[in-house]
Amino acid sequence: MSMPPNAALQMTTVSGIGSITPGEDLVAIITATEITWPDGTAGFADGDVVVVTSKIISKAEGRIIAAHSREAAIDAETVRIVATKSTPQAITKIVQTQHGLVMAAAGVDASNVEAGHVVLLPIDPDASARELLTQLQVATGKHLAVIITDTMGRPWRLGVTDVAIGAAGITVLDDHTGRIDGFGRTLEMTVIAIADEIAAAADLVKGKIDGSPVAVVRGMGHYVGAEFGPGASAIVRPLADDLFPLGTAEAVQHGRATAGGYRRTVRNFTDRPVDDEVIERAIASAITAPAPHHSTPWRFLVLRDEPIRKSLLTAMGDRWVLDLQNTDGVVGDSIQRRVARGDILHTAPVIILAFIDLASGSHQYADKARTAAERDMFMVAGGAAVQNLMITLAAEEVGSAWISSTMFCADVVNSVLQLPPSYQPLGALAVGHAAMQPSQRDERTVEAFMISPPAN
Repeated sequence: MSMPPNAALQMTTVSGIGSITPGEDLVAIITATEITWPDGTAGFADGDVVVVTSKIISKAEGRIIAAHSREAAIDAETVRIVATKSTPQAITKIVQTQHGLVMAAAGVDASNVEAGHVVLLPIDPDASARELLTQLQVATGKHLAVIITDTMGRPWRLGVTDVAIGAAGITVLDDHTGRIDGFGRTLEMTVIAIADEIAAAADLVKGKIDGSPVAVVRGMGHYVGAEFGPGASAIVRPLADDLFPLGTAEAVQHGRATAGGYRRTVRNFTDRPVDDEVIERAIASAITAPAPHHSTPWRFLVLRDEPIRKSLLTAMGDRWVLDLQNTDGVVGDSIQRRVARGDILHTAPVIILAFIDLASGSHQYADKARTAAERDMFMVAGGAAVQNLMITLAAEEVGSAWISSTMFCADVVNSVLQLPPSYQPLGALAVGHAAMQPSQRDERTVEAFMISPPAN
């Protein structure tokens, strides 16, 4: 239902509220002094919104605890750490509380309380708002609403403001979706945070230092309802809908921890081109892999539609057919079916050929065993580089598939590409934007891949 615009908005504070102790009657304190309004009237009226700082709710409810460490109290109130920021003065934690609120220090407050103690947020701010509203309406005989507030920062904005963490008797969100604007256009995604706007407005008269913890707002009566309403918990965005559920440092850490598992083999690609910058970043990541003897043995060739690509793949296919016929004894349609597995290298938007140059730092030994081990050591370094490359592509939302065929015809590859024999192929990567999401990987447990040490 469309709400009428405010004809006038007035705010005033409730004076005479001193230090609150556990068990005190907030309704009696709030109604003890007659409030006055900017227009000269006095008292409460139907439609007024009573805006109360959460700290006095918490104190009245006994949410004051002894705490030798404020950090320990913050940790106890934290469900999830969203972000941390270190400064010369302290470490600031942005956390999610059990209420679903994301805020600094879990709302734990050490100001205006005895030394060695902290004030926690109310256990259920919406329930507190409902209880306060019920008692206020009995005491005043007026149809009111209640908003309980706390102070929060905002992403990408300096400064803090008050927001609603508890509410009763008021529409907390005004959904304009489907309404028509002044130019006849249908609004699609506009939802006004009414309770937060009232909380912020009331804070202008409450003040942060030596102010009043209670204000009354008049002029928002068209949002005051007969029922308690959903409360301020309805304002909390579900985590699944949050585009920024992690802080920068935490998102980076999460990316590092999950990058390997995020890489999947992709064999079907769209025609969408892959940017040169993406390929360059992936190769830049590849060449950070570990390598023997402080060497840098990795080499890469990127092919898109250059004529040499077709020549190379044709020559590799011919060798494959000969191997199947002459060595494996495969005949007829079986040959074509097996060779067709390499079609991905013909159709992928990009292929990247990876090599290890054994002339770039490998040691020479007189015996075959150590020579073979040296080669294997460099090949392992090449595999690490290929994995780095594929993980980085996946992080850029570019798919890849590792195809080992170049390793089975190294002489053909080196001949067509005119490379020295020291270049050892590491396979080819088919690269492109995935045409579909890869299937889920079967669950693997670490224990299944662990080797137990010998008993003796």
